[in-house]
Amino acid sequence: MSGWTVVGFVAGLVGLIGGAELLVRGGTTLATRFGIPPVIVGLTVVAFGTGAPELAIGAGAALSGTTSLALGNVVGSNIANVLLVLGAAAAVRSLAVNQQVLRVDIPLLALISVGVATLSLTGTISRVEGALLLTVMVMYTAWLVRSARKDSGSVAAEYADEVDLLSRHTAQLGLAAIIGLLLAGVCLLVIGAELLVRSTVSAATGFGIDEAVIGLTVVAVGTSLPELATSLLAARRGEGDIAVGNAVGSSVFNLLAVLGVTAVLSPGGVPVSEPIMRLDLPVMIAAALVLIPVCWNGIRITRIEGSILFAAYITYVIYLVLHATDHQASVVIAPAAVLASVIAAVVISAAGVQGWRQHRHARR
Repeated sequence: MSGWTVVGFVAGLVGLIGGAELLVRGGTTLATRFGIPPVIVGLTVVAFGTGAPELAIGAGAALSGTTSLALGNVVGSNIANVLLVLGAAAAVRSLAVNQQVLRVDIPLLALISVGVATLSLTGTISRVEGALLLTVMVMYTAWLVRSARKDSGSVAAEYADEVDLLSRHTAQLGLAAIIGLLLAGVCLLVIGAELLVRSTVSAATGFGIDEAVIGLTVVAVGTSLPELATSLLAARRGEGDIAVGNAVGSSVFNLLAVLGVTAVLSPGGVPVSEPIMRLDLPVMIAAALVLIPVCWNGIRITRIEGSILFAAYITYVIYLVLHATDHQASVVIAPAAVLASVIAAVVISAAGVQGWRQHRHARR
């Protein structure tokens, strides 16, 4: 792998993150300038901005014919959002979970994860199925906006605070400067996605590693950095509900919007490789499902549970790397990891059921 490949990868990653930041700040400032309620801005502009890196990668990969990279990025980002982002944030400080996220968004994420895996059984996510995912995304966003307008509680307050924080430093800018921020953000996203896709494919070719594996690991972690930074900061401030909502909302956006756009733009749809279907999609589903009992246990993710999620992610990445390089240790790690995961899932589920019962009893 040449030095220019590394430079291209780093430059592309910086471009994606910087472009998303400019896009979100410009969009929130422009919307609030025209009197759009902060909660609506949070549910639309902010939600799009946090998923913009993954969306740019997906669109760029579809147009360049490297759809396996796009699928690996979506699946890998969702695994990273749950195991890495929430795990690391909860390990720093236990995370409280908002009631709407607990009752609606987390079960929805699990349901959509299973649905995407079901669509993948044919070996391809077609354009029609991509359009279906986008339709569900539009319906979900419309429902969120409608619910937010009626809700004067904590969910609306969270989004309002987030929008105020994002637009605080750009509130004094003129209209031309705000539009300039938006254009600069879009340009950085496009250029960053192009650099990242090209350098990733080059690195995969140079090392003899499938591009989907790099999408599942390096690219997925890179595009999840905004969520990781936001959730860690929120955890340190004691705003656990924002940290959880950020990671879960981003995961829903990845499956519906990013995968939907990628499938629609790709002439033959998105092919699903056998390794992804055999390992990574089940891991993504398991990560989404395990959130349900984890969050019901005391309506929060404890530091111990966060450490378990984080350790699971590290184990998963180690296995991917060892398997991709045909290392013999992968044969030992796989069954040990499966056994440990089953035991941890049983323990966490039992604790979650107990926590749910206590919560119901306390509400009576």
